[in-house]
Amino acid sequence: MALLRHRKVLILGSRAVGKTSLAHQFVEGKFVECYEPTVESTYNKMVVVGKDEFQLQLVDTAGQDEYTILPHSFIIGIHGYVLVYSVTSLRSFQVVKTLHKQLHESRGRTRMPVVLVGNKADLSLQSREVKVDDGKKLAESWGAFFLESSARESQVTQGIFRKIIEEIDRVDNSYSSRSTGCCLM
Repeated sequence: MALLRHRKVLILGSRAVGKTSLAHQFVEGKFVECYEPTVESTYNKMVVVGKDEFQLQLVDTAGQDEYTILPHSFIIGIHGYVLVYSVTSLRSFQVVKTLHKQLHESRGRTRMPVVLVGNKADLSLQSREVKVDDGKKLAESWGAFFLESSARESQVTQGIFRKIIEEIDRVDNSYSSRSTGCCLM
């Protein structure tokens, strides 16, 4: 029998980068063309990764900018982060850098489970402002996983959220396997 585990993941990025579209595609399996801008929404879905079953709770945040102070609800009880920018917006790429820095400072941990997503990769090359290599280099500097996606494509979107579950386990295991040199008696 598979072990059921709960994971809470925050989706962060600036406005209009496709956070809600990614969440809808993952949970409902369809691309939603029009919807009201998000204040904050929560989605739940059962996901099987390997032999384990996960109750994944996605928190789709309102668009953030680099001047926003992150609330404690973005840190406490959150297992991992999906940071999203649009490949058609250099500004949104700068915002995820700032958000990552704020999270890193707020959490006080050297490693965080993060998946960096360059969304809207299906749009024309002429509208692209962020190169694939720039996304890869940024994720590498964070020790995070990177991929480009389109919220229109279900298969890629499914991979984002499976990957964050794997990243959460990878980071958690790296902390628990370290010897602290401390012994309780």
